[in-house]
Amino acid sequence: MQHRTVDELMTRNVVQVRPDTPFKEIVKELAENDVTAVPVVARDGRVIGVVSEADLMRKSADQPDPFGRVPVPNLEEWERAKAEGARAEELMSAPPVCARPEWNVVETARLMTVQGVKRLPVVDEADRLLGIISRADILRVFLRDDSAIRDEIHRDLLRRTLGLAPSEVIADVKDGQVTLTGSVEARSLIPVIERLCRSVDGVVAVHQRLTYANDDTGGRFPAP
Repeated sequence: MQHRTVDELMTRNVVQVRPDTPFKEIVKELAENDVTAVPVVARDGRVIGVVSEADLMRKSADQPDPFGRVPVPNLEEWERAKAEGARAEELMSAPPVCARPEWNVVETARLMTVQGVKRLPVVDEADRLLGIISRADILRVFLRDDSAIRDEIHRDLLRRTLGLAPSEVIADVKDGQVTLTGSVEARSLIPVIERLCRSVDGVVAVHQRLTYANDDTGGRFPAP
Protein backbone atom coordinates (compact mmCIF):
# COMPACT_ATOMS: atom_id res chain seq x y z
CA MET A 1 0.00 0.00 0.00
CA GLN A 2 1.61 3.21 -1.19
CA HIS A 3 0.49 6.81 -1.55
CA ARG A 4 0.42 8.35 -5.01
CA THR A 5 3.58 10.26 -5.87
CA VAL A 6 4.20 13.72 -7.22
CA ASP A 7 5.51 12.15 -10.43
CA GLU A 8 2.11 10.50 -11.00
CA LEU A 9 0.08 13.66 -10.37
CA MET A 10 2.15 16.64 -11.53
CA THR A 11 1.63 18.71 -14.67
CA ARG A 12 4.63 18.29 -16.97
CA ASN A 13 3.94 21.00 -19.55
CA VAL A 14 4.72 23.96 -17.30
CA VAL A 15 4.17 27.63 -18.12
CA GLN A 16 7.42 29.34 -17.13
CA VAL A 17 9.25 32.64 -17.47
CA ARG A 18 12.88 33.76 -17.60
CA PRO A 19 14.48 36.06 -15.02
CA ASP A 20 14.35 38.98 -17.50
CA THR A 21 10.69 38.48 -18.50
CA PRO A 22 8.91 41.87 -18.23
CA PHE A 23 6.04 42.49 -15.79
CA LYS A 24 3.36 42.81 -18.48
CA GLU A 25 4.50 39.63 -20.21
CA ILE A 26 4.15 37.73 -16.92
CA VAL A 27 0.60 39.04 -16.49
CA LYS A 28 -0.15 37.95 -20.06
CA GLU A 29 1.18 34.44 -19.42
CA LEU A 30 -0.96 34.07 -16.29
CA ALA A 31 -4.10 35.27 -18.07
CA GLU A 32 -3.66 33.28 -21.30
CA ASN A 33 -2.83 30.03 -19.53
CA ASP A 34 -5.33 30.43 -16.67
CA VAL A 35 -2.69 29.93 -13.95
CA THR A 36 -1.99 31.95 -10.82
CA ALA A 37 1.78 31.56 -10.64
CA VAL A 38 4.76 30.66 -12.81
CA PRO A 39 8.24 29.38 -11.96
CA VAL A 40 11.18 31.55 -12.94
CA VAL A 41 13.69 29.34 -14.75
CA ALA A 42 17.31 30.19 -15.53
CA ARG A 43 18.84 29.29 -18.89
CA ASP A 44 20.32 26.08 -17.45
CA GLY A 45 16.85 24.87 -16.43
CA ARG A 46 17.18 25.60 -12.70
CA VAL A 47 14.19 27.02 -10.87
CA ILE A 48 15.34 30.19 -9.10
CA GLY A 49 11.98 31.58 -7.94
CA VAL A 50 8.22 31.77 -8.41
CA VAL A 51 6.12 34.76 -9.45
CA SER A 52 2.52 34.62 -8.26
CA GLU A 53 -0.47 36.90 -8.57
CA ALA A 54 0.21 37.98 -4.98
CA ASP A 55 3.69 39.18 -6.00
CA LEU A 56 2.26 41.16 -8.91
CA MET A 57 -0.61 42.64 -6.88
CA ARG A 58 1.84 44.67 -4.82
CA LYS A 59 2.34 46.96 -7.80
CA SER A 60 -1.39 47.69 -8.04
CA ALA A 61 -1.74 48.16 -4.28
CA ASP A 62 1.15 50.65 -4.30
CA GLN A 63 -0.33 52.87 -7.03
CA PRO A 64 -1.62 56.38 -6.17
CA ASP A 65 -5.35 56.48 -5.43
CA PRO A 66 -7.04 59.88 -5.95
CA PHE A 67 -10.06 58.87 -3.85
CA GLY A 68 -8.08 57.60 -0.88
CA ARG A 69 -10.89 55.41 0.42
CA VAL A 70 -8.46 52.66 1.45
CA PRO A 71 -5.16 53.50 3.17
CA VAL A 72 -1.90 52.75 1.34
CA PRO A 73 -0.50 49.44 2.67
CA ASN A 74 2.52 49.76 4.91
CA LEU A 75 4.98 47.76 2.84
CA GLU A 76 8.25 46.50 4.24
CA GLU A 77 11.43 47.27 2.34
CA TRP A 78 11.50 43.95 0.47
CA GLU A 79 7.83 44.36 -0.44
CA ARG A 80 8.49 47.88 -1.69
CA ALA A 81 11.27 46.51 -3.92
CA LYS A 82 8.83 44.03 -5.43
CA ALA A 83 6.21 46.73 -5.94
CA GLU A 84 8.76 48.71 -7.93
CA GLY A 85 10.04 45.67 -9.85
CA ALA A 86 9.71 45.41 -13.62
CA ARG A 87 11.17 41.96 -14.38
CA ALA A 88 10.59 38.46 -13.06
CA GLU A 89 13.86 38.36 -11.12
CA GLU A 90 12.79 41.51 -9.24
CA LEU A 91 9.24 40.31 -8.59
CA MET A 92 9.72 36.64 -7.73
CA SER A 93 9.61 34.95 -4.36
CA ALA A 94 12.97 33.29 -3.76
CA PRO A 95 14.38 30.85 -2.93
CA PRO A 96 11.52 28.76 -4.32
CA VAL A 97 9.76 26.09 -2.27
CA CYS A 98 9.98 22.97 -4.44
CA ALA A 99 8.91 19.33 -4.44
CA ARG A 100 10.65 16.21 -5.69
CA PRO A 101 9.00 13.70 -8.05
CA GLU A 102 9.37 10.80 -5.61
CA TRP A 103 7.51 12.55 -2.78
CA ASN A 104 4.06 11.25 -1.91
CA VAL A 105 0.84 13.26 -1.66
CA VAL A 106 0.92 13.39 2.13
CA GLU A 107 4.32 15.03 2.55
CA THR A 108 3.64 17.32 -0.41
CA ALA A 109 0.31 18.48 1.04
CA ARG A 110 1.99 19.07 4.41
CA LEU A 111 4.69 21.23 2.82
CA MET A 112 2.08 23.28 0.95
CA THR A 113 0.13 23.80 4.17
CA VAL A 114 3.18 24.79 6.22
CA GLN A 115 4.49 27.17 3.55
CA GLY A 116 1.04 28.56 2.68
CA VAL A 117 1.46 28.01 -1.06
CA LYS A 118 -0.97 26.71 -3.68
CA ARG A 119 1.50 24.96 -5.92
CA LEU A 120 5.10 23.69 -5.97
CA PRO A 121 7.58 23.45 -8.82
CA VAL A 122 8.89 19.90 -9.12
CA VAL A 123 12.66 19.67 -9.59
CA ASP A 124 15.40 17.06 -9.92
CA GLU A 125 18.61 16.78 -7.90
CA ALA A 126 20.11 19.74 -9.79
CA ASP A 127 17.02 21.94 -9.22
CA ARG A 128 16.04 21.65 -12.90
CA LEU A 129 12.33 22.00 -13.61
CA LEU A 130 10.43 18.75 -14.22
CA GLY A 131 6.83 19.86 -13.64
CA ILE A 132 4.50 21.56 -11.22
CA ILE A 133 2.01 20.20 -8.70
CA SER A 134 -0.97 22.14 -7.36
CA ARG A 135 -3.56 21.70 -4.65
CA ALA A 136 -6.00 20.59 -7.35
CA ASP A 137 -3.58 17.87 -8.46
CA ILE A 138 -3.32 16.50 -4.94
CA LEU A 139 -7.08 16.61 -4.43
CA ARG A 140 -7.49 14.41 -7.51
CA VAL A 141 -6.80 11.37 -5.33
CA PHE A 142 -10.29 11.89 -3.89
CA LEU A 143 -11.70 11.25 -7.37
CA ARG A 144 -10.64 7.61 -7.16
CA ASP A 145 -13.44 5.14 -7.81
CA ASP A 146 -14.97 3.57 -4.72
CA SER A 147 -14.27 0.16 -6.25
CA ALA A 148 -10.54 0.95 -6.56
CA ILE A 149 -10.40 2.07 -2.92
CA ARG A 150 -12.30 -1.02 -1.77
CA ASP A 151 -10.03 -3.34 -3.78
CA GLU A 152 -6.89 -1.72 -2.33
CA ILE A 153 -8.20 -2.06 1.22
CA HIS A 154 -9.17 -5.71 0.75
CA ARG A 155 -6.12 -6.79 -1.23
CA ASP A 156 -3.22 -4.73 0.14
CA LEU A 157 -4.35 -3.86 3.64
CA LEU A 158 -6.60 -6.57 5.03
CA ARG A 159 -5.17 -9.57 3.19
CA ARG A 160 -1.54 -8.83 2.36
CA THR A 161 -0.57 -6.53 5.27
CA LEU A 162 -2.73 -7.92 8.10
CA GLY A 163 -3.20 -11.46 6.86
CA LEU A 164 -6.95 -11.48 7.50
CA ALA A 165 -9.23 -13.96 5.75
CA PRO A 166 -11.82 -12.53 3.31
CA SER A 167 -14.62 -13.57 5.66
CA GLU A 168 -13.23 -11.72 8.70
CA VAL A 169 -13.49 -8.05 7.70
CA ILE A 170 -15.42 -6.50 4.81
CA ALA A 171 -14.97 -2.91 3.64
CA ASP A 172 -17.87 -1.14 1.97
CA VAL A 173 -16.95 2.14 0.24
CA LYS A 174 -19.39 4.84 -0.82
CA ASP A 175 -18.32 8.36 -1.85
CA GLY A 176 -14.91 7.69 -0.33
CA GLN A 177 -16.37 6.77 3.07
CA VAL A 178 -15.33 3.34 4.32
CA THR A 179 -17.57 1.20 6.54
CA LEU A 180 -15.89 -1.84 8.12
CA THR A 181 -17.95 -4.80 9.27
CA GLY A 182 -17.02 -8.24 10.54
CA SER A 183 -15.09 -9.70 13.43
CA VAL A 184 -11.42 -9.96 14.41
CA GLU A 185 -9.66 -12.13 16.94
CA ALA A 186 -8.10 -9.36 19.08
CA ARG A 187 -9.64 -6.05 20.05
CA SER A 188 -6.31 -4.22 19.69
CA LEU A 189 -6.39 -4.85 15.95
CA ILE A 190 -9.44 -2.64 15.40
CA PRO A 191 -7.72 0.78 15.74
CA VAL A 192 -4.86 -0.52 13.59
CA ILE A 193 -7.30 -1.40 10.79
CA GLU A 194 -8.99 2.01 11.10
CA ARG A 195 -5.67 3.86 10.94
CA LEU A 196 -4.47 1.93 7.90
CA CYS A 197 -7.76 2.48 6.06
CA ARG A 198 -7.52 6.24 6.65
CA SER A 199 -4.08 6.21 5.02
CA VAL A 200 -5.43 4.91 1.70
CA ASP A 201 -5.52 7.59 -0.99
CA GLY A 202 -9.07 8.73 -1.68
CA VAL A 203 -10.52 7.77 1.69
CA VAL A 204 -12.63 10.56 3.18
CA ALA A 205 -13.72 8.90 6.44
CA VAL A 206 -13.72 5.51 8.15
CA HIS A 207 -16.57 4.03 10.17
CA GLN A 208 -16.26 0.65 11.86
CA ARG A 209 -18.77 -1.81 13.22
CA LEU A 210 -16.26 -4.50 14.08
CA THR A 211 -16.59 -7.02 16.87
CA TYR A 212 -13.81 -9.02 18.53
CA ALA A 213 -13.36 -12.41 20.13
CA ASN A 214 -10.80 -11.47 22.78
CA ASP A 215 -10.13 -8.23 24.63
CA ASP A 216 -6.34 -8.03 24.80
CA THR A 217 -6.28 -4.31 25.63
CA GLY A 218 -6.63 -4.56 29.38
CA GLY A 219 -9.47 -2.06 29.27
CA ARG A 220 -7.34 0.63 27.64
CA PHE A 221 -9.96 1.28 24.96
CA PRO A 222 -13.56 2.31 25.66
CA ALA A 223 -16.28 -0.14 24.76
CA PRO A 224 -17.37 0.12 21.09
